[in-house]
Amino acid sequence: TLNINRQDGSKETVDVLCRIDTLNEVEYFKAGGILHYVLRQLIAS
Repeated sequence: TLNINRQDGSKETVDVLCRIDTLNEVEYFKAGGILHYVLRQLIAS
């Protein structure tokens, strides 16, 4: 679910679907996001 809070104060809720297309995206997802993935790679090197 995506919650949209607009500047005019109105709100909207929309159902969304997440799509993973590549093996790299699987790795990012497993790491908790691309930032976590990159930081773990930097720490490991």
